[in-house]
Amino acid sequence: MPSWVTIPTEYTLCTEEKLLSETGVVMVTDEESLSQAERKTAHQRYTMIAPALIVIEDIHARSDMINFVSKKHNVSKPTLRKYLCLYLAFQNICILASQTKFKADKCLTDEQKVFRWALNKFYYTSRRNSLKTAYTMMLKEKYCDEFGTLLADYPPFHRFYYFYQIHNKERNKIISREGVSNYQRNHRPLLGDGVREYFPTIGYGLLDSTITDIYLVNESGQLVGRPILTVCVDAYSSLCMGYSLGWKGGAYSVAQMFQNVIADKVEHCKKYGIIISSDDWNCAALPATILTDRGKEYVGDTLEHLTDLGVTITNLPPFRAELKGTVEKFFDIIQNLYKPYLKGKGVVDTDYQERGAHDYRKDACLTITDFEKVILRCILYYNTQRIIENFPYAGKAIKPYANTIWNEFYKQGNIISVKSDLLYKTLLPRTEAKFTRHGLKVGRLHYKCLGFVEEYLRGDKAVVAYEPNDCSYVFLMKDSDYIRFTLIEMAFLGKSIEEAEEMIRGHSDVVNGEIRNNTQAKIDLAHDILAIANSCVQTTKVTVKGVRKTRQREARKP
Repeated sequence: MPSWVTIPTEYTLCTEEKLLSETGVVMVTDEESLSQAERKTAHQRYTMIAPALIVIEDIHARSDMINFVSKKHNVSKPTLRKYLCLYLAFQNICILASQTKFKADKCLTDEQKVFRWALNKFYYTSRRNSLKTAYTMMLKEKYCDEFGTLLADYPPFHRFYYFYQIHNKERNKIISREGVSNYQRNHRPLLGDGVREYFPTIGYGLLDSTITDIYLVNESGQLVGRPILTVCVDAYSSLCMGYSLGWKGGAYSVAQMFQNVIADKVEHCKKYGIIISSDDWNCAALPATILTDRGKEYVGDTLEHLTDLGVTITNLPPFRAELKGTVEKFFDIIQNLYKPYLKGKGVVDTDYQERGAHDYRKDACLTITDFEKVILRCILYYNTQRIIENFPYAGKAIKPYANTIWNEFYKQGNIISVKSDLLYKTLLPRTEAKFTRHGLKVGRLHYKCLGFVEEYLRGDKAVVAYEPNDCSYVFLMKDSDYIRFTLIEMAFLGKSIEEAEEMIRGHSDVVNGEIRNNTQAKIDLAHDILAIANSCVQTTKVTVKGVRKTRQREARKP
């Protein structure tokens, strides 16, 4: 703190450059250069030290004033003294702008610099060495002579460990040793209010797929494998909006799942002999916002076509598992519901793929139809009977079930009604086509429709939606309409795109295989024609008179 002294006869003034160097301050001399927040901070801190400036000469009064200000503003006394000394040294309020600007870096000793080097090189690495190992490697590199003998003045481990404790940052430690992805998934602080912090009402659909933990057979009893379950779960109410169960994954399973989302659930369950009321599963509309991870089945063009219906597609940020925890928990609950009762019938246990484990494929006995009945029962329990304990009911008398929460907020929900036929066309894959004189050419196939004469003649390009399982038709996309074109080549009617391409390739292979024979035949034909032509020699002069009579005589010859 400042005190009065008698100026000696000879003294040296401290220049501003030296003062800046000694204190490590980044000085801003012009208050106009400060941001609004920095200007506010500077004046707030000056207000705190201003009472002490009035009694700066009186040590006791100054000390009492600092104590008073410290209690009033809840600021420590050393901090107030630091502000006061800095202002007295520079006589400029700008020096109080930001505390970080005048924090001088603590100089490390030579030994501490070695400690820091050793921690960076041997401890904060993906090799995950222990502190003891890092300490030993440091001694080997820095505190041994040329013969590898430990020097007498080597630092003890407790000093090395103390330096580590003082300077260690847990975040940097985890990222350097485990990787940033591990930190984001398993260690990052989760300080939000869960999914409801981001999803304020119903209509935010979380999409995901999983391979179920059971082996199934076909109707003949032959092993088929493990089916794929794709679901859409409402993030707010946790209601399962729809599902698909089948052998195909990717965009196909997603399209089937969305068809189930908008389907009448009462009629759907009736197909499997299950009778429910409309309130049990009152979902027949698309969520207005769909949230997915970055799986390949969700980042393709097929899902993005839903934006034509007004749906917003959002890719969740990486390593944010808590944002899709609802759908992840859905899979856990559903599979834990049926697995205890289907053990010995193809269910995969925790020792799957371990050495000497049981071959669960040999236990398979359920067909996919049987298993879908089981899945439906589990989903109905999940929607109507599973108790949700942590839902913020806000004083409302709502039963703690997903379907009751959904029904309560259905009218305020963020959902979109759409017809099944329009959704089917929207989710079809699309490709580029071209109008030709032979019809609308899509790949190697041609299609026709009345009313497009000008397009056929001009050779316009177009975009069509096609059904991969049936090449009998395509839909021309024009002004948000889907215009149906029918196949011209009847040989491919009812075939899938893959089968049609296989037939075309087979025909091309046959044609290409005969090119050599065809070329050889042309050569042989030319040889024969030339041989005949060369054998004919003109002996007399040809006259062109009396051609009709000559033709009649030749015609009468037998």
